[in-house]
Amino acid sequence: MSQFEPIKKSLIKPGSINRRTFLENSAATIAAGSLIGGGLTNMPLRAEPVASASAESLVGQLFQTMDAKQKKAVCFDWDHVDKKRGLLRTFVANNWNITDQEINGDFYSDQQRDLIEQAFKAIIHPDWHERYYQQLEDDAGGFGNEQSIAIFGNPTEDGEKFELVITGRHMTVRCDGNSADHVAFGGPVFYGHAPEGEEGPNHTDNVFWNQAVAANDLYKMLDGRQQKQALVPTTPREQAVAFRGHSSDITGLPVSDMASDQREHLQGVLATMVEMYRTPDQQEAMQCLKTQGGLDACKLSFYQDHDIGKDGVWDNWRLEGPSFVWHYRGAPHVHVWVNIADSADVKLNA
Repeated sequence: MSQFEPIKKSLIKPGSINRRTFLENSAATIAAGSLIGGGLTNMPLRAEPVASASAESLVGQLFQTMDAKQKKAVCFDWDHVDKKRGLLRTFVANNWNITDQEINGDFYSDQQRDLIEQAFKAIIHPDWHERYYQQLEDDAGGFGNEQSIAIFGNPTEDGEKFELVITGRHMTVRCDGNSADHVAFGGPVFYGHAPEGEEGPNHTDNVFWNQAVAANDLYKMLDGRQQKQALVPTTPREQAVAFRGHSSDITGLPVSDMASDQREHLQGVLATMVEMYRTPDQQEAMQCLKTQGGLDACKLSFYQDHDIGKDGVWDNWRLEGPSFVWHYRGAPHVHVWVNIADSADVKLNA
């Protein structure tokens, strides 16, 4: 089956936290709304096998095993403000630790480390586990090394908001059971990979380079006028992924100016971008995008500077809409910043 064909997913079995049923009771067949102009088509999302426990239920189990000392160190109120980073729960960076306690250190028990890793695996789509573990091995020496977690709110109290955040080099991932209003993925996320610090033009062994290949294949489909409009001289600061609404400052080729085959290919590109995450998170991101006008409200930019190998395969590119930013920086190695919400009023903390 082609990645561009609609696919079916298995039901995710419910975990122990009843209020998280939005995750566990997703429809058996994905028939997501079209991201082109808000109509309805079959948006291709990768199928997911049956899971025994949700990330949210695993976080609840982890919280229950923690003693008072551990909770004081890594558990916070929902709206905890850090002196350096502001609202800590929503902060994102390319290389950071949200708390000082390394997952693989002696702070956690073996049971707790296992629950943390199982929660991570529940957030990431099973088809991507092997690739993510390769990224972790290359960038940090394996899962749990140089990585830390924080829990916000109380995951064991029905009706209470909570979120788990896992951070480290080239990683910020979250699970929130739909606690965080308006945003996809529980807030801004980050992923990256550096099998080599200074990568060649083919980005050999980079597990995320296929996304750039798909985007560049679309660039080749554009005519001369479209390519000229899509090409931007200078890559913006990679952390600059705050929402800009319908600002005229957003660069690039409007998706609404693309031909039907180009737009269809872009939907496939988007599918490769979200496929690493569990299906309900994919769906939530697509729903946020649809609320803001779908892909037709977005622009696609390719940046001419930092072209590794000077081969016209654009290492840096960006898809941006009113409250959708997917910023892909491929030079000198892959950094990707993702910020998605259903409202441009949501503020970025980075």
